[in-house]
Amino acid sequence: MKRNEVRITDLWNKEKSKSLSEFIIDQSNKQTKERKLRNELLSIQFKIEDYIESENVIQKLNILDFVKMYLSALNITQKRLADLFEMKDSNLYKYLVGERKLNTTIVLKLSSFTDLNPEYWLRIEVKNELIEINKEKIKIKFFRKYNYQNLLTVQED
Repeated sequence: MKRNEVRITDLWNKEKSKSLSEFIIDQSNKQTKERKLRNELLSIQFKIEDYIESENVIQKLNILDFVKMYLSALNITQKRLADLFEMKDSNLYKYLVGERKLNTTIVLKLSSFTDLNPEYWLRIEVKNELIEINKEKIKIKFFRKYNYQNLLTVQED
């Protein structure tokens, strides 16, 4: 090994790892309840963004899965959320699990409740529809016949 070469153990070792861990715990303990809640809500938003943007989804997540994260963070029940949304719990559940397509009213209520852009909720629904299409082995190739280039080719003939 060369004299000036830096080894990974020079930069990172168990002692430094422990020190960093203690620092993180210490800083976390100094946060207010409100700050911890904001961090948790932000974490859920990042999970939603990651789910929407991910090309290789390992597990399909329903809107309900994300709503449950919010309910857990806020320590409220789905029934209480349904009451807030002025609807029956069973009706809300059907929207959240995908039995019913989201409508503008539900999207805006979810958006207001979570303080997220309404597009997030719609994009989750669309993502899940595309996952189902792929599960049904309907290949995207089938839809290539609708490409605009096919129309232009026909016009040129």
